[in-house]
Amino acid sequence: MMNNNLSLQVEMALWIQAQQLKGDALHQMQALYGQHFPIEVRHYLAQWIESQPWDAIDVEKQQEEFKAKRLLESLIQELQRKAEHQMGEDGFLLKIKLGHYASQLKSAYDPCPMELVRCIKHILYTEQRLVQEASNVSSPGVGLTDGTPQKYQQINQAFEELRVMTQDTENDLRKLQHSQEYFIIQYQESLRIQAQLSSLASLPPAERVQRETSLQSRKATLEAWLTREANTLQKYRQDLAEKQQRTLALLRKQQTVIVDDELIQWKRRQQLAGNGGPPEGSLDILQSWCEKLADMIWQNRQQIRRVEHLTQQLPIPGPTEELLKELNSTVTDIISALVTSTFIIEKQPPQVLKTQTKFAATVRLLVGGKLNVHMNPPQVKATIINEQQAKALLKNENTRNDSSGEILNNNCVMEYHQTTGTLSAHFRNMSLKRIKRSDRRGAESVTEEKFTVLFESQFSVGGNELMFHVKTLSLPVVVIVHGSQDNNATATVLWDNAFSEPGRVPFVVPDKVTWPQLCEALNMKYKSEVQSDRGLSEENLVFLAQKAFSSSSNSPEDYRNMTMTWSQFNRESLPGRNFTFWQWFDGVIELMKKHLKAHWNDGAILGFLNKQQAQDMLLSKPNGTFLLRFSDSEIGGITIAWVAENPNKAGERMVWNLMPFTTKDFSIRSLADRISDLNHLLFLYPNQPKDEVFSRYCTPPNSKAVGDGYVKPEIKQVVKVEFSPPNSEQPGGNSNFMDHTASPNVNQQNNFAIYAPMSDPMLDAEGEFDLEETMDMARQVEEFLRQPSEPQWSGQQS
Repeated sequence: MMNNNLSLQVEMALWIQAQQLKGDALHQMQALYGQHFPIEVRHYLAQWIESQPWDAIDVEKQQEEFKAKRLLESLIQELQRKAEHQMGEDGFLLKIKLGHYASQLKSAYDPCPMELVRCIKHILYTEQRLVQEASNVSSPGVGLTDGTPQKYQQINQAFEELRVMTQDTENDLRKLQHSQEYFIIQYQESLRIQAQLSSLASLPPAERVQRETSLQSRKATLEAWLTREANTLQKYRQDLAEKQQRTLALLRKQQTVIVDDELIQWKRRQQLAGNGGPPEGSLDILQSWCEKLADMIWQNRQQIRRVEHLTQQLPIPGPTEELLKELNSTVTDIISALVTSTFIIEKQPPQVLKTQTKFAATVRLLVGGKLNVHMNPPQVKATIINEQQAKALLKNENTRNDSSGEILNNNCVMEYHQTTGTLSAHFRNMSLKRIKRSDRRGAESVTEEKFTVLFESQFSVGGNELMFHVKTLSLPVVVIVHGSQDNNATATVLWDNAFSEPGRVPFVVPDKVTWPQLCEALNMKYKSEVQSDRGLSEENLVFLAQKAFSSSSNSPEDYRNMTMTWSQFNRESLPGRNFTFWQWFDGVIELMKKHLKAHWNDGAILGFLNKQQAQDMLLSKPNGTFLLRFSDSEIGGITIAWVAENPNKAGERMVWNLMPFTTKDFSIRSLADRISDLNHLLFLYPNQPKDEVFSRYCTPPNSKAVGDGYVKPEIKQVVKVEFSPPNSEQPGGNSNFMDHTASPNVNQQNNFAIYAPMSDPMLDAEGEFDLEETMDMARQVEEFLRQPSEPQWSGQQS
């Protein structure tokens, strides 16, 4: 797919290069334009057209139609503006023409602005492809395999060879047809001579002998010629059939490259995109190849049928008849394989599918336009089936009417889009009403059971010459009935997408994979969900390995050859915990993507550290230095660890760990606001003043204005532990109010104070407790600090 907002220089260069195309490429470029979008508009508005975010609009989402409407209005305005600036005699004619085009486009696309977006995206993409093919230079966003220029060259060379071979057999076929027609004329002449010889009996003897001699001579000459010519025709037929045999062999080879290599790789990229990999890329170039294949195959099929007709018209004994039957069977197999292979799912249904929830999918027939399937638009049906039914389907066992559930709105007619030449069916409002589950095996849970959506259709090609029943299966789907099942279902999908092999039996995946393989999948998922280029570092992956394998090794090399089973990944709980490795990791992802993406991208969150690592890092830093790490004990928790004086032992420093924050906490008050509230946090590890990192994310102070007689309250984070601030000589001086315990875990949960901005003898101007003015409170704290605290905090881990 083309990049959004390609730079002006690149796009203008594209239009300039597009005008320099030659031969067939130029004809293809010119064919993009017509009444639906005049080439003059492309030319005079090139700069504007190429600077608009066409690819930012998903033409399958009706809610984005307002964007398309805006672009249509802007296009009309640009045309009108361009028309108004035309001067002189030539400008007058252009002014009228551009004004006419503005009215024409408004009339055509005002009812359906999405079609304009679809049209222009197709034009820009095709121009880019044609220029790329002509220059053999790779272009961003095409989305094909590595080594694209070489692939393009090989595929295009093969198409050119096929074109030459097909033209050669066409020329030979015409020669054969002309030779056979002349042969038939001469054969008719021989029959006429034979008839004349038969009629000589009624003539006088002298005249009969004279005429008979002449006719016999002509007959002998003609029969000798017919005998030679029959052998020649047979050789022509044999040579032609052998040429067609070679052409079909090359067609099959080319089809293998495109369908079994390029299309399968596109499907693999589509599968990895489900795990957060890069987009699979546009299907347009694959469609153009498949259409060329279909065109070549159909031409050769027609040639073979014409040879068969000539053979029936003039039977000449020989081996050609059997060869022609074989060729006819081969070309039918090739076209059938192409049609069935190019019925694909362009937009997959969600792989975690919740019942009673609307979902969408798009299927596309890449050769539908070329084979004129749209002349009688076929209907596509969607059915959900289980793993066993999918296996039976691929074995061609009778599974008719088998399903594992009921999908509402599961029928859709394929639509042909004239501007792009695509034939597709858009299921926009499907819903899984109910699901029928299979008997589970062993420890398998419902979130490990895989289903698939089967799309099938039936249509004819070539005036009912060939009938096709096409089917395609979606990527595996895990059905859930409640949101609480989502994380375990996602684990099943991630494992399947990452580690399944092409052409597998549905839906077999390895039970164990190497740790580096799993790291690649986890990193891909993490970067996608957090929407960050900052992925998991080697140190992060070592931390995860330590957690997964209960290991203390800090060396990445120690984990290179280790394997992780599915049970270790998301069936068995981590030692001492009531959750699995994946559930912990997924909790981190959910927390980050909902509340902490910006802080991760800033590098403010180290995250993947254990408590001991945090302590070792902080004790080498000044008091008030803090860092953020993910909780070991709580799913989706993040804790603040900081270094400060030990209130129980003068001159000793210790690391404190705040009870973890979760998504629920950050929906009340953000991380930046909480850090701002805690005055004892001074420097983000290693030495950044906290305001430099977090102040821009803090909520502005509430206005003191009142409405309806009420004063708006304010929520602030309070942590109760008393300790000496940095550079304080008096431990009992002006300190931050905190309830101290000997444990470095500090419980802050539910310690939110709501302060009204009004006079209160126990609150200072900032709404905090002022210990100097409230000595009674200070004495209470002092008494509290003298009490034994170990039982209160025992077992608190984070």
